[in-house]
Amino acid sequence: MSERIVMRTGESLVAGGPPGTAAEPEIVIGELDGPVGTALATLTGDQASGHSKVFAILNTDIQVRPVTLMVSKVTVKNSRYTNILMGTVQAAIANGVLDAVRAGDIPKEKANDLGIICSVWLNPSVATDDNLDHQILFDIHRKATAQAIHKAMTNTPDIDWLLENQDKITHKYFQMGLDGKI
Repeated sequence: MSERIVMRTGESLVAGGPPGTAAEPEIVIGELDGPVGTALATLTGDQASGHSKVFAILNTDIQVRPVTLMVSKVTVKNSRYTNILMGTVQAAIANGVLDAVRAGDIPKEKANDLGIICSVWLNPSVATDDNLDHQILFDIHRKATAQAIHKAMTNTPDIDWLLENQDKITHKYFQMGLDGKI
């Protein structure tokens, strides 16, 4: 059996599609009988207006393993946004989780013992985009989810890389502020 996974974290940013389709999930993954399981159960029961928490599903009544709870980073204000988040993006996250199992990032034998909390960012502009390409949105969120899980399970980037590159990297929005663009 694989080693115990108490709690790991990862994030990813995948952009490059049409406006509004970028994905930036943040992942917490760990054993259900540890802190991640406690957080997952607490979040499931702690629903808040505009910030519903739902399981990632392939389709209605087909939940993925490891159990994955989606938590929106953006306040949900209208039904169109809700339908995109709880449809296209929800299915994409579910598929990204299964991709991570298939890739070996999540040990298959631990699929029933682990829980994932996925903090989801979906650009609010999707609710007003009449030409939204749902396939592109799906593909980007699927890829970002799998990448975030990979980073969590491989502890990427590691501390040596971070220390070596700390002064070479400037946060994109900090730089935009320095350049007077925000």
